[in-house]
Amino acid sequence: MTLAPTVHHRGITTLTLDSPANRNALSAALVGELSEALAGCAEDDTVRAVVLTHTGTTFCAGADLTAPPEPAAFVALMRAVVALPKPVVARVTGHVRAGGLGLLGACDISAAGPDATFALTESRLGLAPAVISLPLLPRLDPRAASRYYLTGERFDAAEAARIGLVTLAAGIPGAAADDVDKALVPVLDGLRRASPQGLRASKELVTASVLRSFDSHAEDLIARSAALFASDAAREGMTAFLERRDPPWVL
Repeated sequence: MTLAPTVHHRGITTLTLDSPANRNALSAALVGELSEALAGCAEDDTVRAVVLTHTGTTFCAGADLTAPPEPAAFVALMRAVVALPKPVVARVTGHVRAGGLGLLGACDISAAGPDATFALTESRLGLAPAVISLPLLPRLDPRAASRYYLTGERFDAAEAARIGLVTLAAGIPGAAADDVDKALVPVLDGLRRASPQGLRASKELVTASVLRSFDSHAEDLIARSAALFASDAAREGMTAFLERRDPPWVL
């Protein structure tokens, strides 16, 4: 199992990524289990909203390079988060890398704690943030997207909030992780006070441009992602990453 047992409290269902062996990387198994859990939430009238969180110090390390999902399956998961007729709230207290930012970007609201860090590391592996652009580019500051897509630099929760990746940056470095939970109290209270119909209709308004991105560009970006993963450069980049060494292009 890559998900912890589901927790439900006062209309909020919490789905917890729990695959410590690979730092909650997006394996085919995790993508499948999370997709199934979200489908169940969509059909359950007792679920007002979903909180997506994690165990350990990493929210999601990106694609599992040893057992990756099909690009189309990952795209379908991100689209399911965006199209779910109920809000999805990300609770992040650890690190987020590469494809994990796509999962985070698909969520409607997100809070990141003082120990959270973020990086789009694909360019360093001979890849590109292809399919995760579907939820990210409609929401990110364009100049910030250019910088972090190209450089792979790491940035903190405050910067993530400034550029539109997350909604709330809670606490300061070294502060308690429960700052995230405190920051989410008014958010979850607001969701509990809203009607299911109101939430569904309101979410349709704010996700319309993101869904248009999926409908217009998903097929092209899936093909682009597959071609990059099959390239010699990407194979060398991923091998170097797994062997904890620099690839030959590092100057």
